[in-house]
Amino acid sequence: MLHAAAEAVRAACLRAALDGYERAGMSGLCEEGRWEMVVDAIRSLDVDAIVRALPADGCTASINPAEKGVR
Repeated sequence: MLHAAAEAVRAACLRAALDGYERAGMSGLCEEGRWEMVVDAIRSLDVDAIVRALPADGCTASINPAEKGVR
């Protein structure tokens, strides 16, 4: 279960980083501003929500945190 939680958090961090970088670029931010947005996106993740979204069996294959309200 711990490994599944770690994998889910890692996936959510990666998704948040990529989304934050893309949004910042569309907003016209410079490279430094884009990375600041990435860091902020990762910091603002609701890790508790990610872990709560895990199925009882710990399998992460069916998890889509976006459907669970996790950005």
